[in-house]
Amino acid sequence: LEEKLIEHQREVAEREKLQLQLSQSQKMESIGQLAGGVAHDFNNMLGVILGHAELALMKLTPNLPLFDRLQEIRKAAERSADLTRQLLAFARQQPITPQVLDLNETVESMLKMLRRLIGENIDLAWLPGASLWPIRMDPGQINQLLANLCVNAKDALPAGGEVTIETRNTLCEGPIGSIQDECPPGDYVLLTIRDNGAGMDSAIQARIFEPFFTTKELGKGTGLGLATVYGIVKQNHGAISVASEPGQGTTFGIYFLRCTSPIEQPGASVPELPVSSGNETILLVEDQPELLEMSRMMLESLGYRVLAAVTPAESMTLAREHPGTIDLLMTDVVMPGMDGQALSRHLQDLDSKLKVLFMSGYTADVISQNGVLDNGLHFIQKPFSIRDLAGKLRDVLNQGGKQAGC
Repeated sequence: LEEKLIEHQREVAEREKLQLQLSQSQKMESIGQLAGGVAHDFNNMLGVILGHAELALMKLTPNLPLFDRLQEIRKAAERSADLTRQLLAFARQQPITPQVLDLNETVESMLKMLRRLIGENIDLAWLPGASLWPIRMDPGQINQLLANLCVNAKDALPAGGEVTIETRNTLCEGPIGSIQDECPPGDYVLLTIRDNGAGMDSAIQARIFEPFFTTKELGKGTGLGLATVYGIVKQNHGAISVASEPGQGTTFGIYFLRCTSPIEQPGASVPELPVSSGNETILLVEDQPELLEMSRMMLESLGYRVLAAVTPAESMTLAREHPGTIDLLMTDVVMPGMDGQALSRHLQDLDSKLKVLFMSGYTADVISQNGVLDNGLHFIQKPFSIRDLAGKLRDVLNQGGKQAGC
């Protein structure tokens, strides 16, 4: 009878654990759907705000009072775009460009910035593992992980202390108690970030990856830092563990799957081109009138000749009736009636040399359904700055309409 009672208690505890995991998963899925749903319209409006601010700044001299006000508008729009990207990282819908890399090299390139980030009263120790296996990941996402976790450690060390970053190869042969989700058996590269700060109790640990959960006072944090870390890890099919006790510091462990492909060598750097370069003809297709006008103004400020269309049908009419050459199609991905991918095929039937740049404020999962990211085509995420647009356009026009996919 006693054995049956113990077994029953064990089953109840296991069911409660599974129910908690399901509830957490559903909560995160709901936030992810919300983030993806609002990102498109939000990014479009941010693009209009950012574009108008940049165009106005180009016509003003820095000594005018209005210049500083416009700079603040531009900065606020950029911060809002960063917030959207954080939400999308949590929702695992952030467009990424993974590559095979050496984690040690990526961490080392960040150390100087991380030391500035955590401040002089905190010692940063770096313990790189030997003969580290390659991983496949977007290096920008690793930078996000490191920055968020180091800021989290800094907040736990108001009087100073030590943060240690360590890497090593590891073999996961079964479940690990501190890992938040299931970690399939296999070879992993383990990134550990450890601090000797205040630590946290089990109640706080259970909630740290929830979006908008924070122990900081009002106005001191968004509660998205660790949620962003969690989203990035899951987007890359990894796992994350946390170990902490009050007064004993905190250790985060991030498990990256080993990649068997060789490490990709960086190509030769391309010198930055002037922002206002370009005289080609661009066919611009955007179904949001205010964003169409904004994008047209940005392109013309860069020196391009622009044919603007609010629908795919209108763009095909413009292409057939235009007497000269159209060098590039710049089109939204998701539009009523016909998506950007189908439109590009129709127009390239008229001119096989036509180059294409896709743009979207939608999230990566929606874009992938339309064949853009999966096929490695040229793409720019809304909202974009004039400088980002200028660089992307020159990349497409100078190199060709299609780039190698992963």
